[in-house]
Amino acid sequence: MRYREINTKGILNPVRGEDEWFGLTYNLNLYRGCEHQCIYCDTRSTCYQIEHFNEEVLIKINALPLLEDALPRKRKIGFIGFGSMNDPYTYAECHYQLTSKALGIVAKYRFPVHIITKSDMVLKDLEILTRINQVKARVSFTITTTDDGLAKILEPGAPAPSRRLAAMQQLSAHGIETGVVMMPILPFIEDTSENIDQIVKSTAAHDGHYIIPAFGMSIRDGQREHYYQKLDEHFPGLRDRYEKTFGNRYQCPAQNASFLAERFYEQCEKLRLHTRLSTFNQHANSHQLALF
Repeated sequence: MRYREINTKGILNPVRGEDEWFGLTYNLNLYRGCEHQCIYCDTRSTCYQIEHFNEEVLIKINALPLLEDALPRKRKIGFIGFGSMNDPYTYAECHYQLTSKALGIVAKYRFPVHIITKSDMVLKDLEILTRINQVKARVSFTITTTDDGLAKILEPGAPAPSRRLAAMQQLSAHGIETGVVMMPILPFIEDTSENIDQIVKSTAAHDGHYIIPAFGMSIRDGQREHYYQKLDEHFPGLRDRYEKTFGNRYQCPAQNASFLAERFYEQCEKLRLHTRLSTFNQHANSHQLALF
């Protein structure tokens, strides 16, 4: 994997409409591309026009001054999402530290953040996140299986789910709202009650606060070809089942999705895990902000 530095015209993009999944007001993507190389990654899709996705990570080298300029001019205070398109803790972060430095700028201007990641590298920014949490910090770990061996096939470059769960527990111990993004659930691979049950139990056991679910996956042109190639490599014969079941459809629901969802919500209720995320209420936090 090679790194290539680029300049970008803008860095802080407003989310159109209301973000029902993650409660975001703004998106912030400091990198393009990712060493995690998840076989199902939607960002690989042709529509995003990211060339050489499997070979390079692009570094938005001018992102920090752009963020420093943009934040004080934003009139609406709301969650800034790190990781909506590319993981903010791709291994390029070890060298460039763009995520850490951007979080420092966010803390300076007192904006809330929601980080979505597959990496326990987020713990290196625990001190900054604790400061941001005076307003609001939220960290979500994408976990689609708790089986480290299966995850190594599906997400070959990402830290193991067991490491993500351990990081979640540590963040929770420091008072940071944290939980799981349980998506995608890959049909015929992860769509079993045993897998869903284990994710729910593991989240609760590691002091997670919520799980945001999606029972299935999406497949677009560009993404589909790579995914099917990996199915041929690791799950011989499964590609034919996908093609017969889904054809060229964008939405590929989990098998027995309604049963899995019903079981999931029942278990989350028993274990007091939330299944929806709140948006940031600027007015509700105004009195708290005045204290700092």
